[in-house]
Amino acid sequence: MSLSEDERQTLVLLELQKAEQTLEEIDILSQANHWNGAANRLYYAVFHAVNALLIHDGHEAHTHRRSHAIFGMHNIKTGVFPKEYGRLYSTLQTMREESDYNCVYNVTQQEIEDGIEPAKQFIAAIQKYVSKP
Repeated sequence: MSLSEDERQTLVLLELQKAEQTLEEIDILSQANHWNGAANRLYYAVFHAVNALLIHDGHEAHTHRRSHAIFGMHNIKTGVFPKEYGRLYSTLQTMREESDYNCVYNVTQQEIEDGIEPAKQFIAAIQKYVSKP
């Protein structure tokens, strides 16, 4: 699918707004001690920011796996973003999958608290990157 520059910019903005909204949902779930739900939203906040980045750079990713692979290939291996962001993205994806699909796995409050600030920094770095002229 070919996008005009205006369409691309609009989609990037919408993905970043979705990332910010999803971060807000983490606070609500955390207040209710719903750590598995918070893990889901933490991953999706980062996922939407990564999608904004991929759209900005003209990449198409139709699956979570593909999004992760493209991000790693074009943004981690090339040094655009530090390796810690690649590890964080992987960690959050695994935590989300385990908490969503494994009935005996439960995310802890500490895991969520430890992930929030790095995720916010990651999202902020993507926002800065896509706002460059």
